[in-house]
Amino acid sequence: MLTGFRQFCLIALRTLVGWHFAYEGFYKMRLPGWTRAGERIAAFSAEGYLKGATGPFASAFHSLAAHAGMVHAIDLIVPAGLLLVGLSLMLGLLTQVGCLGAMAFLTLFYLSQPPFTGMPMAGAEGTYLIVNKNVIEFAAVLTIFAFRTGALAGLDQLWIEAKRASL
Repeated sequence: MLTGFRQFCLIALRTLVGWHFAYEGFYKMRLPGWTRAGERIAAFSAEGYLKGATGPFASAFHSLAAHAGMVHAIDLIVPAGLLLVGLSLMLGLLTQVGCLGAMAFLTLFYLSQPPFTGMPMAGAEGTYLIVNKNVIEFAAVLTIFAFRTGALAGLDQLWIEAKRASL
């Protein structure tokens, strides 16, 4: 059984990770260039990120960047997905699904530009070798997933309690 302090720590971790995802999604949605009324402006699009991919699947990311329709879809899906994952984690709503979404995003972000050289990368805020902030946040989300924190606190807990009460 988890002590109150341990539960608090897990919920705080879930909320902070959720905030990070939600704010990233919200910010991208608010950028004038991401998508406005169906119009995409390349300067603030995922296109540059996809073209800059260096990882083992770089050619797949580059292929996506070469198709305007795919880039447009990514420009819509990524901000909305980040926001939904973040809200899921912050509210404790469908937490396990939110964790899976977060881990999928973090895996894609890591694979697009993995830190295999140990040298500074353009646009990176530090120098990494194999482990970067995506790996660390993945471990945090995996912990949130493993401890099923939605059942500890959040809307998932309310749903679980209501279901138990109706039995």
